[in-house]
Amino acid sequence: MKNMSLWISTMRLRTLPLSISGIILASCLAEYNGYFNWTICVLAILTTLSLQILSNLANDYGDGVKGTDNNNRIGPERAIQSGKISPDEMFSAIRINILISIGLAFALIFSAFGVKHFLLTMLFFVLGVACIVAAIRYTMGSNAYGYRGLGDIFVFIFFGLVSVIGCYVLFAKTIDHVVFLPACTIGLLSMGVLNLNNMRDIVSDEKSNKMTFAVKLGQNKVKVYHTVLIGLAIVLSALFGILYYTSPYNLIFVVAYIPLIIHLIKVNKNSVPKSLDSELKKLALTTVFLAILMGIGHLL
Repeated sequence: MKNMSLWISTMRLRTLPLSISGIILASCLAEYNGYFNWTICVLAILTTLSLQILSNLANDYGDGVKGTDNNNRIGPERAIQSGKISPDEMFSAIRINILISIGLAFALIFSAFGVKHFLLTMLFFVLGVACIVAAIRYTMGSNAYGYRGLGDIFVFIFFGLVSVIGCYVLFAKTIDHVVFLPACTIGLLSMGVLNLNNMRDIVSDEKSNKMTFAVKLGQNKVKVYHTVLIGLAIVLSALFGILYYTSPYNLIFVVAYIPLIIHLIKVNKNSVPKSLDSELKKLALTTVFLAILMGIGHLL
């Protein structure tokens, strides 16, 4: 393999905080209800990070070999696109990462359920396999779902529902109504991050026949869609704060609405796709910030 710094860059570290936002929030909800466990928390974070890195490597490979990552692309240059890493080297790294993800998922499931919860163990093994397949199949393969406009749905399911609800079940061994609004909130904001990425690359993706949902909507409607995603996330998080209100501290997460609203204004006024790249980072970090404040606020 090439030098470590190149591979670290290929892992796209800036995407990692967003991937664990649901884990952070679920952990706080579990702590409030007396189910929190540090071992499960750490393993859940490591498993999620491994899956996100797997997804990043697979996306680089899929878009690279299909020629989608080319000189027309606005975002950061990818490894295969640059020629610094060959497709064969990337494919080998993907296989290694799959093994790491399987090992971490096995450790997480065994730590959470042991041998006492057979049905939950089987369910989460299936869920773990689904997570790995979803991470790979976004751009890899002849029928990649990211090329058919289905990426948004998968992000909502895995970054929102699976991340928050699934992690809570790992702690509590049961589902609680308190997790649904937070799960949908994180899912919608994660969809917003993907949509912003696709909005930035809408021209190059269309030329490469990568039919993301943004491409299908077009330049004007995609901004309306983005506004709906962020706006609905704000509404659902506010509803969560109201329904589970016990003290003013519960509502500290409303501070995160300020950068979200500023973000929406900038996106709707934007006419230069390249400038959306900075908004991508801001939205991802704001999502993490909101998740932390929702979790801490619920504990206070």
